[in-house]
Amino acid sequence: MKPIKILDWYITRKFLSTFFFALGLIIMIAIVFDISEKVDDFLEKKAPIEAIVFDYYLNFIPYFANLFSPLFIFISVIFFTSKMASQTEIVAILSSGVSFRRILVPYMAVAFFLAALSFYLNGWVIPHANKTRLAFENTYIKNPYVLKSRNIHRQLKPGEFIYFESYNTIEEMGFRFSYEKFDERKLTYKFTAERLSWDTLSSTWKAEDFMVREIFDLHETIRKGTLLDTTFGFLPAEFSTRENNITTMDNNELNRFIEDKKMRGAEGLQFDLVEKYRRSSFPFATFILTLIGFSLSSRKVRGGIGIQIGAGILLSFTYIMFMQVSTTFATNGNFPAVIAVWIPNMVFSLIAIYLYFKAPK
Repeated sequence: MKPIKILDWYITRKFLSTFFFALGLIIMIAIVFDISEKVDDFLEKKAPIEAIVFDYYLNFIPYFANLFSPLFIFISVIFFTSKMASQTEIVAILSSGVSFRRILVPYMAVAFFLAALSFYLNGWVIPHANKTRLAFENTYIKNPYVLKSRNIHRQLKPGEFIYFESYNTIEEMGFRFSYEKFDERKLTYKFTAERLSWDTLSSTWKAEDFMVREIFDLHETIRKGTLLDTTFGFLPAEFSTRENNITTMDNNELNRFIEDKKMRGAEGLQFDLVEKYRRSSFPFATFILTLIGFSLSSRKVRGGIGIQIGAGILLSFTYIMFMQVSTTFATNGNFPAVIAVWIPNMVFSLIAIYLYFKAPK
């Protein structure tokens, strides 16, 4: 058992050192390019150096590292395994009586560690880091958010609905507003206003040219006025957030947000579901790409490791493109989000199994 343990540690050390070295190198390059792209914004909006370093780039690193980790896991496996094969180390290991399947064990163990780390980062660490990073971007890089939707329908809770013909996120003001309450599908209350604006001092909505209609069985009362301070079960923040704000929610917060959005009947639910399922499917790709990389690069080929690395990069980019296409179908069509997010993993799992059985042993 001792030689096998030495082999396990040897492969584990090579896997992790190659991966973290490649990832660290690309992160440094990405930071240099990002600084060159955003330096004008930093100078124009006078962003403090401390905020740039600690609020933006310190939280940029885990986001960027996790985003590209499956790709660099794949490249790392291809690189160091093909190098072992070119130096006939794989042949020597197989000749000593260690099976091809047994060689794969440390690969899968490292893949499990990296997948678990990615899942934890995706679900809890990165969302909280994104809060600080996106707050910095909204302050020093991006322009104020403007809601472009018209004819906005929302369900506040079962039986309660609101409608805006349009809403101005900068002035926190909506036009042609209505609020309706239903009891067993019968309208019992309706509030309409030509304009509804938020008063930050009193934390109330100011309704202009309003009408209140109350219905009791066959009786109906109508009240009109020019100005009224009132409250509703929603706040301006619900209309002034960007779609990428769901990336600032950890898994527990995201699940509650999705349930609340389903209950309200709000738009954009597909984006939220894609984000939810992506957080689990993305780490699972680690196992698939590790198996494909190992199967492709475990034999010595003519032309050196360059051919294997090139084939590996081509295959990994095909996987990433497949993921983007499938999620586009989910967000812009009626394709179920869970299937759209997981179908690339299903297809490439079959490819990985095929390559594993076809690999020379």
